[in-house]
Amino acid sequence: MKLGRYELTLEPRPALPPFHAVLTAVVAILLALAFSSVLFLSAETNIFTAYRAVFSYAFFNSHGLLATVHRSIFLLFCTYAFLVPLRAGLWNIGLPGQVYAGGLAGFAVPFVLGAPQVRALPPDLLIVLMMVAAATAGAAVGGFAGVLRARFQVNEILVTMMLNSIIFWLVAYMIKEGGPFMSATGEGESFGLPVPLHAPLLLGVPFTALLALGAAVLLDPLFAKTALGYRIRAFGESPAAARYGGIIPMALSLVVFLLGGAFAGLAGYHYFAAVPGVYKIPGNYGYYGDLGFYGIICALIARGSSLGAVPIVVLFAGLSLGARFAQGELRLPFGVDYALLGLLMITFVASHVLYRFRFAWRRIPPEALPHVSAELPQE
Repeated sequence: MKLGRYELTLEPRPALPPFHAVLTAVVAILLALAFSSVLFLSAETNIFTAYRAVFSYAFFNSHGLLATVHRSIFLLFCTYAFLVPLRAGLWNIGLPGQVYAGGLAGFAVPFVLGAPQVRALPPDLLIVLMMVAAATAGAAVGGFAGVLRARFQVNEILVTMMLNSIIFWLVAYMIKEGGPFMSATGEGESFGLPVPLHAPLLLGVPFTALLALGAAVLLDPLFAKTALGYRIRAFGESPAAARYGGIIPMALSLVVFLLGGAFAGLAGYHYFAAVPGVYKIPGNYGYYGDLGFYGIICALIARGSSLGAVPIVVLFAGLSLGARFAQGELRLPFGVDYALLGLLMITFVASHVLYRFRFAWRRIPPEALPHVSAELPQE
């Protein structure tokens, strides 16, 4: 942008140490909280009272902290579901559909086996079968989009969005009145899992937490140290060069979408079959599908790092629950929780721009100015 004899440009920054990335994220969080203060002031609510309610419930209340952990596990799986294809330059927007598919497949195991077999087989084996079924179903939905993308160049965003809608209504058919998975009381939700199929808990936290944290530790080295990770990164940075180097686009697209879908399927198993107090596909299952979209934001903010996504996911999970609690506790306007998360996303995006680029204010040389060069004396 030119202003008289000066020019304002946006230029790439040189490589910065990791400390600057952390500092940028912290500043973005503080700015988001400062901007959110307007929401509380407009409702004539004391700012400190509001934030005390948000953070105390999400991170210091025993019930709220457990809810934050459960939601963090779910969001971590959704984050990985988007992060893996993203490293190959592909966008998996089908997180809700893959979550629904995982939930349906998990509940299909006890449904297909029937009550006698469920009582006869070891519960641990059945739980493993439910998890495998959930991951497989999510992978199948994701893999379908990957094949269409690689084989026919069909836009993966379009395919995954359509699959979201298709599987949403498939769940409705399965759990609503008259559906195969309908609950015994006919309340528009699925049957409840029998007690032996409840996921094992450690201090109230299901074992899926270990899977989510283990994946956070393993995914970054996979991308950085393995041949598969190199192929994924190479394809994401330059598909043409990757093809020239012998990388098969169809195989790679299929692999990343299978992995991403499997993670989303595990997210569906976690929230519907492993969280205490749920153990069913509830009538508001669409809320959990929409919640999965936060995994996209967390993956983008973490710059594709699985370990970097962990604190961001915990923050998003805590604020979403804490703001909803504060909304009811302090009688704040509806949508405060969404507004808070929206402001947080905006400040994070802005911080990414400032982390990667810098504004440069320069004086334009006289010879580069048309009116100046026209006035120069001719020799």
